[in-house]
Amino acid sequence: MAVTISNIIPAKTAEATQVTQYTAVGVQTIIDKFTATNYSASAATISVNLVADAGSTGNDNLIVKSKTLQASETYTFPELVGHVLPKGGFISTIAGTASAVNIRASGREVS
Repeated sequence: MAVTISNIIPAKTAEATQVTQYTAVGVQTIIDKFTATNYSASAATISVNLVADAGSTGNDNLIVKSKTLQASETYTFPELVGHVLPKGGFISTIAGTASAVNIRASGREVS
């Protein structure tokens, strides 16, 4: 078994539509850190789904719903830390406002 520490979601702006940000391709992935920063001057929201392989986003895999980040706030999502994505599982997000929230995640990929 090999374990690789990885920047699973490089820093990027979260979209205002549901978007797959990371897929565990051929590995299981343990989420170690997930950070979101609202860089706008107004409050903004973000929701995060952790989806098992061959699944789709929905209320059954919604882990964080409409987390409000105040202007310039950073949040580290303890709700996501330690979760394991199976092979083919993925992280999906949706921001309430386009061009307001940056995200980044790191973890361990186990093959």
